Amino acid sequence: MNLIDIIEQNTLWPLTGGIHPAEMKHLSNQTTIARLPLAKTFYIPLPQVGDSALLVVKVGDRVLKGQPLTKSAGAMYLAAHAPTSGLITAITPHASNHPSALPELTCIIEADGKDESVPYHSAAAQELSKEELIARIREAGIAGMGGAMFPSHIKLRPAAKIELLIINGVECEPYISSDDRLMREHAANIVAGIEIIQQLIGARRIVIAIEDNKAEAAAAMTSAIAQSAALKPIALVRVIPTKYPSGGEKQLIQIITGKEVPSGSIPAQLGIVVHNVGTAYAIRDAVVEGKPLIERVVTVTGGNIEQNGNYWLPIGTPVSHVLQQLKLRKDKQAQVIVGGPMMGYALPDANVPVLKGTNCLLIPKRNELTHASAERACIRCGECAQVCPASLLPQQLYWHAKAEEYDKANAFNLQDCIECGCCAFVCPSEIPLVKYYRVAKAAIRKDRAEKVQAEQAKIRFEARIARLEQEKQEREAKAKEAAERRKAAMNNDDKDAVAAALARVQAKKQAQATTAPSNDAIAAAVARAKAKKQQAISATDTATDDKKSQVAAAIARAKAKKAQASASDTSAASASTLDTPAQDSKQAQIAAAVARAKAKKAAQTAPAQNNEVADKLATDGVEQINSTNDKAARVAAAVARAKAKKTAATESSVESAEAPSTDQKAQVAAPDDKAARVAAAVARAKAKKAAQTDEQAASETTLTEAPATQEKADEKQAKIAAAIAKAKAKKAVLSGSDDAEQTEAMSKQADDNSESSSVSAADAKKARIAAAVAKAKAKKAAEQDNQENQS
Repeated sequence: MNLIDIIEQNTLWPLTGGIHPAEMKHLSNQTTIARLPLAKTFYIPLPQVGDSALLVVKVGDRVLKGQPLTKSAGAMYLAAHAPTSGLITAITPHASNHPSALPELTCIIEADGKDESVPYHSAAAQELSKEELIARIREAGIAGMGGAMFPSHIKLRPAAKIELLIINGVECEPYISSDDRLMREHAANIVAGIEIIQQLIGARRIVIAIEDNKAEAAAAMTSAIAQSAALKPIALVRVIPTKYPSGGEKQLIQIITGKEVPSGSIPAQLGIVVHNVGTAYAIRDAVVEGKPLIERVVTVTGGNIEQNGNYWLPIGTPVSHVLQQLKLRKDKQAQVIVGGPMMGYALPDANVPVLKGTNCLLIPKRNELTHASAERACIRCGECAQVCPASLLPQQLYWHAKAEEYDKANAFNLQDCIECGCCAFVCPSEIPLVKYYRVAKAAIRKDRAEKVQAEQAKIRFEARIARLEQEKQEREAKAKEAAERRKAAMNNDDKDAVAAALARVQAKKQAQATTAPSNDAIAAAVARAKAKKQQAISATDTATDDKKSQVAAAIARAKAKKAQASASDTSAASASTLDTPAQDSKQAQIAAAVARAKAKKAAQTAPAQNNEVADKLATDGVEQINSTNDKAARVAAAVARAKAKKTAATESSVESAEAPSTDQKAQVAAPDDKAARVAAAVARAKAKKAAQTDEQAASETTLTEAPATQEKADEKQAKIAAAIAKAKAKKAVLSGSDDAEQTEAMSKQADDNSESSSVSAADAKKARIAAAVAKAKAKKAAEQDNQENQS
């Protein structure tokens, strides 16, 4: 038997489980639907922003009533609209209408009191296509008004063929009467909305289900259907027994058709669609009038409020504003419950907005509802299982949910629980079973969401790896193909390509050569200038060296002449004193020539060597003087100092006669002066030595009979005296003009000492003998030098 046959038999099937709580609907269903003054501030939740919706307004914007706040970004999009005109003061997280009151993104609108609206575009439903109808419903933000708030445009596009359309007007929850009053007062608009739904899904049969405690509503709907030409042949009103929770979707299908929706399935798979009467009314407003869902009927009731009734409340109206307008009684700390006493939840904060699924605000007295006592242990009575409308095992679900064994709870079909609260209503232990189930469901949803995200991440990762690998292969293929093309091109045009490349290189070089002649010219000019400068420096150095050589030669000649004059004087003195023959003059000339040769050779030696020789001679001389006869040494030293003084006087006269001019001296560098002084010192030392040698030779000729031992001693003393004289002369020259003056002073002091000292006749005789010996040795040395020069 198909669904149509079951409906035509007018048969009702009993509901499994269920309870009969006190209805308490008379508190609010006695008055017509009213309106309250607008609130000053409205809170519009935007939970879908970033997921299925995009924000189209910003802080500071002025919005009008019915203006969209978001736009679609996904299939599950549920539009949000401004409930009145005003200024957007903030878009920030705000306490949500939820048992936890967790903050969610909210658009806060400060109302300006004008309630200005955007222009609505009305249309005839019959003239619109299905796509246009769905678009209007989607943009209007129509959702399930029974409490689930599921987007209606999705349910109006079922995947399977729909045979039965059920309009739910049961409203089984105690205290709630919003649907009852809506059917009484707006039955025609509800029927118009049903016609639009039928136009979209094309059901074969339409059933409007109403409980038998709403006789006036059933009569109103029957009358409205009778006036609808489109619905009259296929639609009927079915009055069902009053029992909670017969208003549940699956429970209502079971009552009307006798069929159960399988676990995990939806009614559309059975060819059935269920919509609320409030949803049908909103669909009519959206399609016909172009009005979005910005208000709904809400039952405000309870023993702690004076004006029980049903009110049109704009979406986003704070609950606190509603309580202020309807005058709470003395108990200011009364509990506020969103929904009925069975499925509703208490609000921790009254400053939360009214939502599209809010159908009741219950404010009971302190003892109006059953006071929840302390939870006690389960006695395993089984009453919960008997009243469960979904035929579940609430006791097992409770144990697993409490132990956080969510997998086991899910194995007992926890997701089929409609959270009706029948189990908790009959539990003698006062266990809040529904709370445990809600916590377990939330944990399972979270776990599933994480698994879905992980699976999606895995899919994206694998897709990325596959994409990268494909790109790599494509790059390799392209590179291989390019290499093959290059190879083929090189094989075909290898020589031409090389020749062309060489031609380009040569052309580039020629271009560079032609563009930069000035650089080569500059470089050549610089090279010539450097060469010229180097030649000038070399010429200057050569001239300087020649001038230095000329100066040194002049000084040497002067010193040689002075040495010759000294030798002549010495030989003359010796001849007059010792009566030596004229042969001594010849020996003096030979000695002078030898002195000049040695002076010239000494001028070419380094100053440093002269310094070392002078120091050594001085040191050796001092040591030898200390080891010989002190008296003879003093005599020889005095004679040497006297002769040195005389030589210095002669040298000054000669240097003044033959020395170069002042300008020439200025051109000679400091190192040349030092070399000249060294050469002069060497020349003076040689002259003194020659003089002493002449004296020793004369003495040796006159006194040949002197013993050999005495001659050796005299010769040694003469050598010591000559060495000391030479050392002092060299040291005086090297130390500069000041040292020369000191040397002259020392010589003068030595002469004075020699003149002032009283020399005995024996000492004078010894001196003469030593001079004769020295003269003889000088003669012998001169002959040897002549022989060496001739050879």
